[in-house]
Amino acid sequence: MLEELLPGTVAVVEARDLDGTGYLPLLPEEEPLVARAVAKRRREFTVVRSCARRAMEKLGVPPQPVLAGDRGAPRWPDGLAGSMTHCDGYCAAALVRLTDLASLGVDAEPDGPLPEGVLASVALPAEVERLRRLAELRPGIHWDRLLFSAKESVYKAWFPLTGRWLDFSEADIEITVDPEDPRRGTLCADLLVPGPTVDGRRPSHFDGRWNARDGLVATAVTVPRA
Repeated sequence: MLEELLPGTVAVVEARDLDGTGYLPLLPEEEPLVARAVAKRRREFTVVRSCARRAMEKLGVPPQPVLAGDRGAPRWPDGLAGSMTHCDGYCAAALVRLTDLASLGVDAEPDGPLPEGVLASVALPAEVERLRRLAELRPGIHWDRLLFSAKESVYKAWFPLTGRWLDFSEADIEITVDPEDPRRGTLCADLLVPGPTVDGRRPSHFDGRWNARDGLVATAVTVPRA
């Protein structure tokens, strides 16, 4: 799902069989974070951190605990940027050296409609209109869920660069469909607030890619170096 959405410099590890074996156990420093969690939450937490440590190994970085920082965002080893995602039946982690990308964000969601009322709380009027047109042209994808995933990926890429919240209404996302494959494409998020400073420049938008298959929609956003 995610590996095809990201540059080759990004180490991606994905997992589908969350009830299987072969996952790395939690490290002692991580255990308190889910000490009172229900079994499902603990399993996803364990598997996604196993994915993260496998991704560290791909980059030649000694596996380390992934603890929670500000607003619960993961704290990565020095010199790395990363993002994690999990939903029913799927976990993934993507890591990259900061010399290759300034930041990235990934998200995966079940390819089903958003719950009642959620779209109105996350989408701008222009986004709703564009989703309506997409649904007319390509009815096989739940575009509202894809937009939600894109908003999540944008936020995950934004927060490590700013340390600030980005509201759903502060990024206007346009989704484009690949003419050769209607189940994948690109996305562009226009930032409606001042963007972060990256290598002396202030980007006005974030770019990304998406795909939809195997019952999931996935999005990935990358912020390049100058």
